[in-house]
Amino acid sequence: MKLKPSFYNRSDVVHISKELLGKVLFTNFNNQLTAGIITETEAYNGAIDKASHAFNNRRTTRTEEMFSVGGTAYIYICYGIHHLFNVVTNKKDIPHAVLIRAIHPIIGLEVMMKRRNKTKIDKTFSNGPGTVGIALGFHVKHNGTSLLGEEIWIEDQGIIIPDDEIIIGPRIGVESAGADALLPYRFRVMNKDLFNKYNS
Repeated sequence: MKLKPSFYNRSDVVHISKELLGKVLFTNFNNQLTAGIITETEAYNGAIDKASHAFNNRRTTRTEEMFSVGGTAYIYICYGIHHLFNVVTNKKDIPHAVLIRAIHPIIGLEVMMKRRNKTKIDKTFSNGPGTVGIALGFHVKHNGTSLLGEEIWIEDQGIIIPDDEIIIGPRIGVESAGADALLPYRFRVMNKDLFNKYNS
């Protein structure tokens, strides 16, 4: 079942980030359907979070979509090459977002392998936000896309991740955020083999 606006429009971005584990992220670009189970996320707590692009309510051309209503895609370019996909949450003008850091691919595997220039799916296939972006076909041109539409969406397919399978820790690559870099806002599934039965 596709996630409804009420899932995204809540105020606790950290809780939402954890709840996104086990949800299935879909893209359908140029009639190429691909999907993967979300296995790693990072929460960014808006204006009060020094690691967030929108810290102190910073509004720029790049960050403007973070201020959209929850259930919107925020996609930006990292290091000039990677198109990173984030889920905007909370109400309009509150810039909360969740970075999708890793997925377990389950649908459209041949399409994803072609995009990744690989002949098989290995542990490095979609284990970082950059490779997630490539595998699922994200591009900065999709920035601002509604997650309630037919190009990008997330489904709850009843996949439950036990709490003892979730590793919680600090985010990656945000050392300049000082104390906020140490916040336990990163969530990842310990045992990816849990998802092998969902491969199409």
